[in-house]
Amino acid sequence: MKYSIFGESHGPAIGVVLEGVPAGLELDLDAVRLDLSRRAPGKSALSTARKEADEPRILSGMFEGRTTGAPLCAVMENTDARSGDYSRTRDLARPGHADYTAHVRYGGFNDYRGGGHFSGRLTAPLVFAGGVAKQVLAQRGVTVGAHISAVYGVSDDALEDWESLCACAAKDFPVLNDEKGAEMQAAILDAKNDQDSVGGSIECGVFGLPPGLGAPDFGQNAEGIFSQYLFAVPAVKAVAFGAGVAFALMRGSEANDPLYVDGDGSVKGEQNCAGGINGGITNGMPLVFEVTMRPTPSIARQQFTVDMAKHENAVLELTGRHDPCVVHRAVPVIEAAAALAACELMGI
Repeated sequence: MKYSIFGESHGPAIGVVLEGVPAGLELDLDAVRLDLSRRAPGKSALSTARKEADEPRILSGMFEGRTTGAPLCAVMENTDARSGDYSRTRDLARPGHADYTAHVRYGGFNDYRGGGHFSGRLTAPLVFAGGVAKQVLAQRGVTVGAHISAVYGVSDDALEDWESLCACAAKDFPVLNDEKGAEMQAAILDAKNDQDSVGGSIECGVFGLPPGLGAPDFGQNAEGIFSQYLFAVPAVKAVAFGAGVAFALMRGSEANDPLYVDGDGSVKGEQNCAGGINGGITNGMPLVFEVTMRPTPSIARQQFTVDMAKHENAVLELTGRHDPCVVHRAVPVIEAAAALAACELMGI
């Protein structure tokens, strides 16, 4: 399945076209709405006050409750945009945002309001597409789940199994250890009170993938396929599989995953430092990775920048509604990207 996202943050609507959806899928739209609700802003002091219903309207690809095999197109209206918040600073490139690079790439014709097509607002249609992908994967015994693994130096417990992630999905702040979650939330609110923001990381697991998917080659490598989908998510700046950067602190005797034959005859690892991938190919263990997300670039503090119209130095002071941290809202987004990547890896 291939997806294409359209719309801008302050345009009339945003949406997605998902091609290659198997025909006959009885799509559970309530499950998709639940994921969209997990991503939605405006529910607490931890996120932006902007409120959007994010009710998907299906334009094509479904008939009488089932997918038809034609491209599946869904749109969600933007109803709470405040474009006036951006008129004063339209020519000032916000540090950390794509304002300058988009201005150069598109000759200044890009929609600057709220980041336009580069906004985190565009993750809503991605979650819709991922929700469909999850249901396709579930028919093949594959499940996807994630949790916040860290915020501003406060770490959650390590991922152990699928059941613990199921419990996370029902939480407003999806962590395994609620005490650590409270510390993370305090760090977010402290940054907000300081007119600042914080970043963090999300750990995700894909369970049920069979061994043998992928290849060592460019374009077919399992880690490469997942990375391509994950880096398309705004604010993701690093991706690590298995032990990730911790490999630099290990010896080979610690990093290797000893193998054994399970009671059902399948080969498994006693641990999963490799994150379910060896040589670009799945090994049958859960495919586990962690993404690192940068602090929200939009902060209320005074910042130095450039005026793109006058081509001179300038000072920027932002107003409006912004997230002090995007990590907790991004958990279903990372799940969606992982589900779409898993579909490609499986040849769906």
